[in-house]
Amino acid sequence: MERVIKKHHAMERQCKVKICGLSRQEDIMLVNEAGPDYIGFVFWNKSKRRVTKETAAQLKKMLDKSIQAVGVFVDEKPEVILDLLTNDIIDMAQLHGSESEADIRYIREKSGKPVIRMVRLTDTTDYRALDDTAADFLLFDSGKGSGKTFDWRLMEQVKRNCSKPFFLAGGISPDNVSQAIREVKPFAIDLSSSLETDGVKDGEKIRQLMAAIQQK
Repeated sequence: MERVIKKHHAMERQCKVKICGLSRQEDIMLVNEAGPDYIGFVFWNKSKRRVTKETAAQLKKMLDKSIQAVGVFVDEKPEVILDLLTNDIIDMAQLHGSESEADIRYIREKSGKPVIRMVRLTDTTDYRALDDTAADFLLFDSGKGSGKTFDWRLMEQVKRNCSKPFFLAGGISPDNVSQAIREVKPFAIDLSSSLETDGVKDGEKIRQLMAAIQQK
């Protein structure tokens, strides 16, 4: 199937946008129109949004070339991730498990493509070690796609100790996205369940999100 051409070019935004958990052709049509910077394909077998390699490849062919596809993994074998990266099914890897720094370096060096490392912030987080990761980006969340907001005040410690660009996830919606951007100032925001109705991506909610983050 030919790529669906995005109807509306992205205006200048307050930060970049990632819409995660796409699994249907209809989802791709929605994001091609809305124009986020990134979309996410979830390959974790415990996720209700999981896609197979074959489905992701099909959807990637439909995706507007200006949007990067991110593969989301939890404790997946590096060889599986590399297969998806080197075959251009995904453009970046997002790691949510207990992957080692050696795994991250291996994936980056073999693929030549960026890696995002998820960090769950707690009272015991070693903020000074955040910069030590080989990952290109960090993603801060309250858990493995929990959809719950964490205490954004913890991000003050992050910004004092970490120079890496980061994605902010967890409970962000069209209703609070402006507040999140204003208070946390992330490189990008990451949303999934808040853009759904009955477990399916909702075009109206996606349009509300994109409208909310355009520069005033």
